[in-house]
Parts: sequence; C-alpha cells; structure tokens
Amino acid sequence: MYNILTLNKIADCGADQLSADMFRVSSDENAPDAILLRSADIHSYETPAGLLAVGRAGAGVNNIPVDKYAEKGIVVFNTPGANANAVKELVIAALMLSSRKIDAGINWVQSLAGQSGVAKLIEAGKGQFAGPEISGKKLGVIGLGAVGVLVANACNSLGMEVYGFDPFLSVDAAWRLSRGVHKALGVDAILAECDYITIHVPLNAETRGMINTDALAKVKSGVRILNFSRGELVDNAAIKDAVQTGIVGCYLTDFPNEELLGVDGIIPIPHLGASTPESEDNCAVMAAEEIREYLLCGAIKNSVNFPDCDLPYTDKKRLCVLHKNIPHVVARLTAEVADRGVNIDYMINRSKGVNAYTVIDVDENELIGIEDKLHRVEGVIRVRVI
Repeated sequence: MYNILTLNKIADCGADQLSADMFRVSSDENAPDAILLRSADIHSYETPAGLLAVGRAGAGVNNIPVDKYAEKGIVVFNTPGANANAVKELVIAALMLSSRKIDAGINWVQSLAGQSGVAKLIEAGKGQFAGPEISGKKLGVIGLGAVGVLVANACNSLGMEVYGFDPFLSVDAAWRLSRGVHKALGVDAILAECDYITIHVPLNAETRGMINTDALAKVKSGVRILNFSRGELVDNAAIKDAVQTGIVGCYLTDFPNEELLGVDGIIPIPHLGASTPESEDNCAVMAAEEIREYLLCGAIKNSVNFPDCDLPYTDKKRLCVLHKNIPHVVARLTAEVADRGVNIDYMINRSKGVNAYTVIDVDENELIGIEDKLHRVEGVIRVRVI
C-alpha cells in the first residue's frame, strides 16, 4: 500500500486513477510515498524520509525544489499539455482584448451608471475604443510546445499571418503545426516584423527577462505583446516604459504583480490560463497516472529532474536505480547483479543532464541485500526493488 499526500484539492477523476486497494490518498498523510499538488509551495516543506515522487498537476514547477529533490532521489513530475487547450483559448481572447480595447470600453460604460441618456453617451464616446481587427495581421509565436502549436494553428485559422520560432522544436510538434504557419528565422525576426507577439517558452536561466530593453528596441511600434507562460520572462520596468512611450501598444499578462497594476496599456489577468474544470481534470488525471506508473512499475514520464524511461512491466523482479550521469555506473550495477549469479532479463538506461536512471529486470526473485549492494556504487542516489 502506497500513501499519497494531497497538498491541494485534486479533482476526483485524478484520485480515481489510484485504486483504493493499492493507494491511500489523504490530505493529512504523515509518511507519504508521493505527493500530489497544484500550486502549494513546498520549498520550506520538511521532506519525509520515504518520499519517492511529487506529481504537479500543472506545467510549472517553480513551487517545488526540483534540484534538491533530485539529490534525494525524488522524481518530480509535471503535466505538460494537459492545460494547453485552456491556455490557447485565453490567448485568443487576449488577442481581442489587446486589439479592440474591450476591457477599457466595458469599464467606461460601467462608469456611466447613474447618468441619463446613456445610449447617446455611448454612441458619442465609443470612438475612443476603436481598435484593429486581427485578421491579416502578423502574429509571432515564440515557443512551439503544446500551447504554442495550438495558438499558432488557431490564429492561422482566424486569418492571421503566423510566424513561429522554437530552436528546440520537437518532431511531434512539427507534425502538429499547420502548413500555413511560417518558420521565423529567429526571435529577432519576430520582434522586428510582427504586429502581435505571444510567448510560450519555459522559464529558465536563458529565458528569464528575454523581453527586455534590448528586445523592445527591435519591435514594431505599437506591437501587442502577450505573456501566458511566466511573468519573469518579461522585464517589468522595460515593458512599463515601452507601454508608456507607445512603443508597445498593449501588454497583456496572466502573471501580474504590483508593478504592473494601474498602468494604461497593461491588461493584467489573474492567472486564469488553466482555470477551467476541464484543464484541472486533465492535469489531475495525468499527474495521478504518472505517480501510479512510477510507484508500481518504475516508469518515468514527464519528469523535470530525471529522464523519461518507459518500459513494459512484467512479472520479473525490477531494480530501479536513480543515479548520477557519470562513467562506469551502469557497468558496476550490472557487475553487482552478475556477482550474485542473477541473470539480467532486460535492462534500459536513460540520462537527462547530470542525472540518469537505470532499470534492470532479473529472473531471480530472491534479492535479499541487493539494495545495499547497489547503494554502495559510486554515483547511485536511490534504489528500489519492485
């Protein structure tokens, strides 16, 4: 029986993936084997000794100490693509908001409450909220992952001239892109040529502050910029200055903070990208399935700190070894198994950056002491026998 701690309310359809005969799911579990969460921040959380995995029902993992957990042999999962459609729909709405001054118009009409002749006032004043149609305009999509591809395809269908750029474009994403989406030569080309720019890249050391003073010096005057990935991708001071000087016609972000409030031309949305019941269900199911398959079978899919390693589960004993990606580890692991006179039926090794994962299926059922032996191999972080 595996104990699963939930730190946020997880949709019932997610918990349903964890059968009651093999998993105990609770919000007050003291010794969890795994944690399921959405936005709960666990950087200061005292890590239970037996914790094996964390499943984040969402894409971002900035609320989880990913590197620290890797050192402890705790696999961190996320759910890329589970909320992609929800984010895509909000991006489309944001294009309209940024272009047609809809929110400003609504607020103005509300301010007329109590006055007489409202209909005439509206007809007289509506011209101040005129804005261009998006059809025929150039849209630059920076990042063509699960969300970016959907946005590019949808906007192409809406009649926009779409340009996409992603230096790490996957084969799968490329297959899913509409033939009408043009390949941009780089971010600078998008900045210089597009009327609208939407950002869909992960936050890391290379992308933090990518939309800064230097980048904004290259854009078309009046460009509309949309940020539905992470707030830190855009430098707040630079974007405020660009909006106030008219270089940027509108900045719309799903990650506002106090610096961005009350600024004409900046439209803050309260992180609604994944706030749909369908998205929450999709994320919950996906996270629960990832936890289930790892705990029961040793399979890793969509981990942010260890490599994907998915293989069919048999009735063989399975050795699951999380280790550093350094020379000779795999050879020493197999030598330890061979020294016991145990035959290796199947083996797979995968690496991701500094970390690696080796799974060994063996014919022998009696493996007493093998975990201690494998733990003594230099570079080994954690060993499980399933």
